[in-house]
Amino acid sequence: MTDRKAQLAANLAQVEERIASACVAAGRKREEVTLIVVTKTYPASDVRILSELGVRDVAENRDQDAAPKAAECADLPLRWHFVGQLQTNKVRSVVGYADVVQSVDRSKLVTSLSTAAVRAERELGCLIQVALDAGENGRGERGGVGSGGIGELAALVADAPGLRLDGLMTVAPLTGPYADRQQAAFERLMDLSTDLRRAHPAANMVSAGMSADLEQAVAAGATHVRVGTAVLGVRPRLG
Repeated sequence: MTDRKAQLAANLAQVEERIASACVAAGRKREEVTLIVVTKTYPASDVRILSELGVRDVAENRDQDAAPKAAECADLPLRWHFVGQLQTNKVRSVVGYADVVQSVDRSKLVTSLSTAAVRAERELGCLIQVALDAGENGRGERGGVGSGGIGELAALVADAPGLRLDGLMTVAPLTGPYADRQQAAFERLMDLSTDLRRAHPAANMVSAGMSADLEQAVAAGATHVRVGTAVLGVRPRLG
């Protein structure tokens, strides 16, 4: 086993132990929570090692990095999640490899994703990104739609050819009423998910929690956690 593989295996084991313990504490089954490893800034060789170690879900946030990495790893049994703010001029590329876009936050993006998915003859999963640092009808500092905009956007996704409404995503906010209150933020997301599922019962995916706060996300009921640093190490600086 290479040094890097041994390092990633040890890190994964620690994260797995954290998720399992959080599930026990929350009275949940371990299989209710899916680990998504955020591989942004790390090379395709790391993605390949992660796949060998049993990881099946990986995430990226920049198309210019993700597209060549996904192409290099096209032979692997992976589900690719796009988690960054997505500009419409990158949509066609992202639809070429992503299985799920977790950052849907405006109607123009829904239209572009639908057009590209139909052209590519693919079904693309979509999560509405919820901004808990925004007012009910506002927008978040890091993307996302306020709680008042979820219903309309969800209906657009549900009706759009080539798209599948999978659920909701959030990032613990740095400002606003939920700043430094990760547990409360994730519980609010779960309440919004309950509301969404009344109209769209199959949209039961809740993506929340990262390396620092995955326990709070599991406690709140998240179905997916997005972990990067705790698995891959501190990210190298860009630029």
